[in-house]
Amino acid sequence: MVFSSVSFLFFFLPLLLIFYYASSKKYRNFILVIFSLLFYFWGEKKFVNLLLLTCFFNYFFGLWIPKGKKKILIIGLCFNLGLLFYYKYCNFFFNTFSTIFSINIKSLSIVLPLGISFFTFQNISYLVDVYRGQVKEQTNFLKYATYITFFPQLIAGPILRYKDMALEIDKRNENLILFGEGTKRFTIGLAKKTLLANTIYQMYTSILSSSMSSLSYVLVALGFLFQIYYDFSGYSDMAIGLGKMFGFSIKENFDYPLIASSITDFWRRWHISLSHFFRDYLYIPLGGNKKGILKTIRNLAIVWFCTGLWHGANWNFVLWGIYFLAFLLLEKYIWKREKKKVYSIFTFCIVLIGFILFNTSNLNEFFLFLKGMFGINTPFINRESLYYLKQNIVLLFVSFLGMSPFLKKKIEILRKGKLKKGVEVGEIIYFLFLLLVSTASIISSSFQPFIYFRF
Repeated sequence: MVFSSVSFLFFFLPLLLIFYYASSKKYRNFILVIFSLLFYFWGEKKFVNLLLLTCFFNYFFGLWIPKGKKKILIIGLCFNLGLLFYYKYCNFFFNTFSTIFSINIKSLSIVLPLGISFFTFQNISYLVDVYRGQVKEQTNFLKYATYITFFPQLIAGPILRYKDMALEIDKRNENLILFGEGTKRFTIGLAKKTLLANTIYQMYTSILSSSMSSLSYVLVALGFLFQIYYDFSGYSDMAIGLGKMFGFSIKENFDYPLIASSITDFWRRWHISLSHFFRDYLYIPLGGNKKGILKTIRNLAIVWFCTGLWHGANWNFVLWGIYFLAFLLLEKYIWKREKKKVYSIFTFCIVLIGFILFNTSNLNEFFLFLKGMFGINTPFINRESLYYLKQNIVLLFVSFLGMSPFLKKKIEILRKGKLKKGVEVGEIIYFLFLLLVSTASIISSSFQPFIYFRF
């Protein structure tokens, strides 16, 4: 089940809200867990038991860590990483080993459980934080299960820290103001997904089936970058909005990354929860930047190898991580970064090319795409590319406009001025319009899952 589906919007969510708010507060965690398991079961019937198993074992690891300390932590990490390795990377390493040593090793019939990368990292962060004494171990299994299975972020993040949810799991203040804010945020995310991400996907897949020119390749590259941004940030917006509806404050996962002034700045703004996870649980424990240049480079290399591999069991993702590592090192030790618009444009171009690598399956395909993009053995413009540019000029304009907080800032200024009441009425009409148009799009279009479901 996805948020942008008829079954979720008209059946699952209304039913959950009725049960949740009709019950007393002491039963609300139980209701959330039951509905979260139903939500997961809808999309992944086979692996509900695996999800519950990870909850069960990590709950007990958390209880034992204060007594067994490091030994229990190591066992817990091995358990979680072992499951992740088996389901996500086992065949990848078998295939790589087979290629290097020319040995025929048959791939195993393994299905990747939905959201395993996300809930595994949440379990790990909890165990490490308990070990460090940053949080107290949770003695109530239902409350721990609420943290792990909470459906808004279960399948595609953001990666939540137990310490950020602990107080709200115990006691949260649900109110109409928070619910209203959540509804608005959910609507924005829904519009990003249905009106932008899905439409952009249709645009660049149509272009790929036409006669290609350099302009065509540029439009496809822009299309994929905008699709993955609006798709994933839209999911995060919906997760944050749903969290507010149930009294939870989920931290931001995107902060307008496509207007970043540098690659370093981009990774402070893109998939923030993943960047913070690797910073706090890998980079800093390895020594961070405190042990000289060589060890800093080594630590960064490990982090970016893992970041690439986290996104998928394929070498193109590893190369994607190394690609960004190279630019981060150049910024850190060679380039003197200045926060100018020119550098923001340069950063956007680096990110654009990086996500071409992300979306191709091998280096040969990547370089063929780049050749086409830069007009090598390809016409710069043809009739088809001009047609698609004219057809999608408004979509591209809105996509560029939406990647900055320009409109948001203008509305905030108007809200503080004399037009405050008019802005409030206009905002209500705007969100109702977005909701209606997004819903109409869902009803009339074919199923389009979120990109990050495959990670």
